[in-house]
This record gives sequence, structure tokens and C-alpha cells, in this order.
Amino acid sequence: MITFTPLSGGGQRTNTSPLSYLLQVDDVRILLDCGSPDWCPEGMSSLENGSAPWDSYCKSLKECAPSIDLVLLSHGDLPHSGLFAYAYAHWGLRAPAYSSLPVQAMAKIAVQEDIESIRHQEATDEPTPSEETKEPAVQNKKYIASLKDVFEAFEAMNTLRFSQPTHLQGKSSLGETEGKCQGLTITAFNAGHTLGGTIWKIRSPSAGTILYAVDLNHLRERHLDGTILLRGPSAGSAFETLARPDLLITDADRVSNLSCRRKDRDMQLIDTVTSTLSSRHSVLMPCDASTRVLELLVLLDQHWSYSRLKYPICLISKTGRDMLAFVRSMMEWLGGTINKEDVGDEGDKKTGMKRKRDDENEEDAIGAFSLRFKHLEFFTTPGALLHTYSSKDPKLILAVPMSLSHGPSRIIFSEFACIPDNVVLLTSRGEEGTLGRTLFDIWNGQQRDDDKWEKGRLGRNVMLDEVRTLTMKSKVPLQGQELEDFLQKKRAEEEKAAAEEAALQRTQLMLEADEDDDSESDESDDENAVEDSLIDDAMDVSGDGDLPFAEPGAGTGRRRKRAAADYGDWDFETEDGGTKQIISFDIYLKGNVSKQPSFFKSEGMQQPRFRMFPYIERKRRVDEYGEVVDVGMWLQKGKKLEEEAESEEAKEARLKKASEEEAKKAPVEPPSKFISTEIEVQLACRLLFVDMEGVNDGRAVKKIAAQLNPRKMIIVHASAEGSSALTEACGAVRSLTKEIYAPDVGESIQIGQHTNSYSISLAEDLLTSLRMSRFEDNEVAYVIGCIANHAGSIIPVLEPLTNVQEDANIQVQPESEPTPDLLQLPKQLGSRPITRLPQSTMIGDLKLTSLKARLSSAGVQAEFAGEGVLLCRNKDSASENESSLVSVKKLADGKVELEGSISDVYYSVRKAIYDLHALVAA
Repeated sequence: MITFTPLSGGGQRTNTSPLSYLLQVDDVRILLDCGSPDWCPEGMSSLENGSAPWDSYCKSLKECAPSIDLVLLSHGDLPHSGLFAYAYAHWGLRAPAYSSLPVQAMAKIAVQEDIESIRHQEATDEPTPSEETKEPAVQNKKYIASLKDVFEAFEAMNTLRFSQPTHLQGKSSLGETEGKCQGLTITAFNAGHTLGGTIWKIRSPSAGTILYAVDLNHLRERHLDGTILLRGPSAGSAFETLARPDLLITDADRVSNLSCRRKDRDMQLIDTVTSTLSSRHSVLMPCDASTRVLELLVLLDQHWSYSRLKYPICLISKTGRDMLAFVRSMMEWLGGTINKEDVGDEGDKKTGMKRKRDDENEEDAIGAFSLRFKHLEFFTTPGALLHTYSSKDPKLILAVPMSLSHGPSRIIFSEFACIPDNVVLLTSRGEEGTLGRTLFDIWNGQQRDDDKWEKGRLGRNVMLDEVRTLTMKSKVPLQGQELEDFLQKKRAEEEKAAAEEAALQRTQLMLEADEDDDSESDESDDENAVEDSLIDDAMDVSGDGDLPFAEPGAGTGRRRKRAAADYGDWDFETEDGGTKQIISFDIYLKGNVSKQPSFFKSEGMQQPRFRMFPYIERKRRVDEYGEVVDVGMWLQKGKKLEEEAESEEAKEARLKKASEEEAKKAPVEPPSKFISTEIEVQLACRLLFVDMEGVNDGRAVKKIAAQLNPRKMIIVHASAEGSSALTEACGAVRSLTKEIYAPDVGESIQIGQHTNSYSISLAEDLLTSLRMSRFEDNEVAYVIGCIANHAGSIIPVLEPLTNVQEDANIQVQPESEPTPDLLQLPKQLGSRPITRLPQSTMIGDLKLTSLKARLSSAGVQAEFAGEGVLLCRNKDSASENESSLVSVKKLADGKVELEGSISDVYYSVRKAIYDLHALVAA
């Protein structure tokens, strides 16, 4: 059972939107793509219903995110992967996610660029844990992730290589190896359009093969190869591994459009840029941050090198260097002509060798001759660009984002468009509601009917002459009274925090003091014995009282330390309230020598004995079995083992501490605020659109659908007109399926019938009576029996009908109607016993190409006469009239029709068809 629900980008949409779909295969819920909309469209304040266009999509994704079992991302741009990081961090989308390695890196770069640009111009507070479970109170809330969320989300993804089957081993909540995803197999294939763009093939044992292929490009580009779908054994045929899927999910965004030749488009772009720069004016090309900008950079760098132009190519992006550094390390994922063309080499062998040696000495040149981009300069902000180049200097500016809705491209456009003869060159239509889409509509509206974009013709540039109001958002430092109020408020908060911290420390000290008193009282008995022995030794006096620092008859009292001026003396309190002083132990003690005789008897003068530093010998405790177990040693070893087991947590703690230290070292940003201003821009520049999106047009979409020949098809990311056009085109082909769906956003469609799986055991008598037939790697048989439940087993047993009828313990309910089984019908007098006729079942999927090869080896000539029809005749016939024709026709529902006169050819063809199937008889 397959259930498909578009969360965004349905088949009946009215505007461009991100792609995100929920595919449920039996009990497995799969999220196909997780794109983000443009968060800064035009006219947000003038919405009639007061809600943003992405509210319903984000609400639906938030509700289903915790129950997702698998996430598959197809492309590394914002419309396909932009919202994955936020859903991962805040909405509980923690299911295993898969993508190709370039898609993971490109998506991370694109999302990082987008959120940094938005956070630099408006406030985007992160939700607190209490607010995440509630609906946002603020209208038009923008779900912008933090940089930490982006890194954590994309680092947790699993990366695959193309044509690498991955058998999923789903894990349940109990940590078992068997889970919902058990049995699914996913495989990634090249889709074109973007670096690492993926076609996902999902193989389910119950639902069959599902193919998710959106935003394809069959044409070969400078840095990428075309999609793998049309790389079959013959020209224009489908790739055999992906042909004839049970379900095809594809888009029809441009099914009504035609594209002109790539050579003409490139020539128009290059000619426009060169003529504008030669006239001492500048060109602005809005671009994305990671995917399609590569094709533009390769094209421009090649032209700059061949023409030896000296004008700068300026890329304004905070992640531009990181993106190119990653691409240089992923040369095995690139294709097209990038590895075959030596950019800038004019054929001189010496010059070529010199260039090669220079590139080998560079750190970035990892075999990437065409990815040097020596004419490219990077800038992080528009201010950095103006600091290097004046506004009057001719230059080519590539600024992000492509939609001109926020960030550097919008800032530059507000100052760039008012200069006559400057050119704004659009390479993509942009999303609905953005400034980029508005400019495209203006350009397309001023074209002649034959030169419009969807007609497959090159348009002409138009002159803009109107006044447009733009909303500019920025971040400015606080000044004057606002700065004083902010600093005063910050000081008050710091004082309050310090007071709370001091109170907390006092409370902690009081608690620790109470704990110390309790522990001292528990250990006082053991410690007093040692202290009393030391004190008695210090106060050891003879009966005559001849020691100068001891008083005869003085008892032992509590000790009270006092620091003396010259000696470290100790004062002791006596029981009667007095004090007595003894000299502290010291190795270098002078005087105060004991007058007592030595331990050894000696005659004559008594040997003096000097007082020494006290030492207590701790003897090893033993029991009757030997040495006592040292509990402390084992506790220490256990603690060490725990530290080794928690090495990952300790590593994370160290990384967190290191990041905090780096954050402290970073320069402190001055207090600032976000402002929004309305400005009027007098548009006086020229406007031109050149299609560089790198997506299939209508002819390619229809051809791919016909070559794949799916059993069922779902159309997504298309307008109602586009879905109808593709449905009519597929309906005109007789062999194509007629089960084509185009669900709208939120509309669920069900494909197939819901089946339940049960466990059953076969009786021994039934197993011995089966006649097995071999089919491919399996053996199958036809079974007729009755299910019986035994008291000693919880698994039902399938037994033969004869055993069930002879069993007298089985009782039939009187309310039930008699079964129409032929074996249970009453016999009539004089009639023959009624017996069941044998039934045969053929298992397998007939391929006419395999049948043709088998007939050729058997001496039968076979030729294709049309779609799904194979004509067979005898090779040894002298003429066509004498030969017996037999036709084999394969219908759309899987049936095979064999038609012809009774002859040797007929029986030979029928035998070949039988041999290609497994024949199971009852």
C-alpha cells in the first residue's frame, strides 16, 4: 500500500514553491526533500489574510516530522534542502537522512549563506523549549536555523555514492535490529542539474520499485553530465536498471516550455557581458550560493581566459571560498567538458607546460585546470566591493541570492539599477512574490509573442523606466540616548546576575559546611585516636617534671592553633580553663633535649636523645586469607573505565569549551538594532533574461516518461496546465499507463491495495505432497489447504483438506452457511463423483527482448512490428506467404496474447513463453 501526500509543491499549484513530499510505503513514512521558501518576499505587510504563504507548509511538516522514518534529499539547493536543519533541531526530524556527498556539502553551504544574510538584516530570535510546543504567536514567523543547528543537522546525514544499493536496517524504539525500514533498499543515481543531484530508487518487497526523479537535466553541461535515465543500450532508450518502475514520481514544471540551444544561450550571455563592459558599464548577475553558480563561473572563466579580458569578476558571498574549496576536492563527481578543456591554453606547448607547472605549485589546484578561476575575486559584503572598486569602474558582479529578496544582491540592485546602460542579467525566473520574479515578468511581458521565454526563442534586453518602492532592512549600531539606555539596562542585568550568583554561592557554601560537619562527626572517633597519640607524645613528661615546657599534673585538653611570631608553638586548653604551651615538632629543633636514659643500658654518662619528626607507620591490613581487598583501587579503576566510556561526551565538552573560548576571542559586536526603510528607486538600467537553470524542457520530460514506461505515475511541482499537458501527452502513447495522478498540496492519494502479512506453518503432510517448480532463484508451488489452530502452538498450521475433513474434533458453527466447496456437495444417485479440474498459474514477467533472443536460438525469426507486438515466422520458409505468422502481444495490465495459426512456429513460440515463466499446477 502506497500513500503519497504533497506537503508543498503539489501537482495543481499556482505558484513556485519548495519541494517536500510524504511517501508512506506500508508502515514506513519517507520524507522526500525538505525545501524552504523564500523568507523575504515582496509585500509581506500587505497580505490580506495576515498569514505568510509558508505557514500551512511549515505547520504540516512540524506535525509529521517526529513520525518520519526516513529522509531522502535529492538536490543541494534551498528549494530541496533548505528547511532540513531547522526541522532537525526544533521539530524532531531525527530520522536517518541520506543524500550524496556533494548534496550534503552544497546544501550546508546554501543554508549557511541564506541564514547569515537574513540574520544580518533582521531579528530572528530562536524559540525557547517552552515555545517550541506552541503555535507561534507572531504572524509571518520565519523559521531560521542557527549555524550550530546547520552543522549538526548536515553532519548527521548519511552520504551515498551513485549506483550504491543500501539495504536499510531500521531500528525500533527498543533498539532492536528489526524496525520499520527493514527490507527497504535505496539507490542513488545521477540526475544532473546540480552537483550530486540524485534520482532515488526505492525498492520495497511489498510495493515494488518507486522512482523519485525531480529537476532533471538530460543535457551535458560544462561541469556536469546529463541524467542517467537516457543512457540505455540503444540511443534514446531508458537506463535498464530504472526502466519500467511500479511508480514514477516526477515534476512537470516546464512541460509546456521549449528551450533554445545551449550554444545560442551562451553566446547571448557572453556578448551582452562583453559589450556592456567594453562600454565602461557594469553587469549585475544574481546567482545562488552553491549549485548553479558553478556553470556560470566555468563559462565566464573560459571566456575571460580566451579573450584575455582585464575586467574583474566579483563574487559577493560569505561562503564562496568554502564552496569552491569543496568542489575542487570532488573532481570525481564532476563531468561534462571540465576535465577535457584547458582554459586559456592557445596551443603553445611551452606555455602549456609552464601553466601546468604553475598549477602544480598551487595549494588549491588539485588537478582542476578549469576550476582555477584566476579572474575571480571574492567579497563578503557590498561594502568590501565598493572599498576595492569604485561604482564607476566596469565590472561583472555575481551577488547572492538569486531572488533579489534580501542580502547583497538587493543592496547592490538598489544602487545599481538607477545608472543608465548598466545591465541586470537574470539567469533564473526566481520564486513567486520575489523581486527577481517581478523583474522576469516585466522582461517577459515586453517581448513579442514569438520571442517569449516559453516559445524557445532568445529574447532581447529591455529598458526599465519606472519608479519602484523597495523595503530595505539593515542592522545599524546604536547611538546617543539609545546606546546609553542599552548600556544602563545591560549593567542592571549584570548586577542582578552577579547578585543571584553570589546568593547561590553562599547557599552552596552553607550546604557544604553542613556536610563537612556531618562527615567530621562520623570520622571523629578514628581521628581522635591518632591525634591523642601525637599529643601525648608531645606532652610526654617525666614524673619529676624536669621538662621546661611542660607542667606536672597537667591533663590533655582540646587543641587550638595559634601562629607564634618566632616559633610555630601550639597552645592547649586545659580542663580547668587554663592554657599550656608546647613547642611544635620540628626537625631542626634546638635544645629541649630529653634527660631520660637511653633504651640501651650504658655505664657512665647517659647518651642524649634528640626529639624527631613524628611518623606513624601504617601497617598493611591482612585477614585470614591474605591481603584485604583494596576497595579504593577498584573504585579508581571503575572510574577510569567510565571516563573511557564517556570519551565521546568528553570530546564534545572539549569542543564546546574550545568554541566558547573562540567566541570570547572574537571581537565584540557593538550594540545595534534592526531598521526597515522604504526607498524609491528610479529604474533606468537594461534588463535581460538568459535561461541558465539547467532543467529539462517539455520535450525531454515527455520523452523520459515514455522511455521509462512506468506502471503508475504521480506528477508534482507543476501547475494545473502543466499536469494536464503531461497527462494528455502520456495518454497519446498506447503503451503508457493511464493511471496518472496530480495531487494538490495536502491531498493524499492511495496506490495499490492494503495487504497484511501473517506467519503460518505448513504441515508435514502438505509439504510432502507439493510439486515444486523452479523460477529464477526460487521454488514455488500451488497450495490448497485449511488453516487449523492447535492448542500447543500460537502459529496457525496450514493442513491439507483431507486431514481437516477426517478430523472429528473440528466443529462447524451451526449459524454459518454451508460452504460452496465442490468436495462438500451431496452426491446424487447415479452421478459421477464431482472432481476439481487442475489449475495452472504462470509466474513471471515476460520481456519481449528475452523472448526474441530465445526464439532466435530456436530457429524462429522474430521482429518487432510495433509497441508491444512481436511477429514470429519460420526462418526456413522460402517466402513470406508460405510461412506461418504468430504474433505475441504484451498488454498494459501484464497479460500476454499469443495469436496465430496452428503450426510448428505456434508451438515453438508457446513453449518459449512457458520456459520463461514458472508453471505452477494445483
